[in-house]
Amino acid sequence: MDREARAKSLLSDELLNEAFDTLSKDITDAWNHTGIHDTEARENLWLSLRLLERVRLHLTSIIDTGEMAKKLEEYHL
Repeated sequence: MDREARAKSLLSDELLNEAFDTLSKDITDAWNHTGIHDTEARENLWLSLRLLERVRLHLTSIIDTGEMAKKLEEYHL
């Protein structure tokens, strides 16, 4: 199985998507319940959300790159 197919498989996996959604919600809830002076906690939670998003975007990028490579091959470029 190539990288594109593996990434598609991961992004279509119900359990993985549930994990992404649950983590995102949990982090957002924790962020919303930080104290007014708890800047460090909010920054760490914000970074956690960004990292979670980056993982998903990386998998999407692998799919896009694979599709682009197939089109280039198709057009003999």
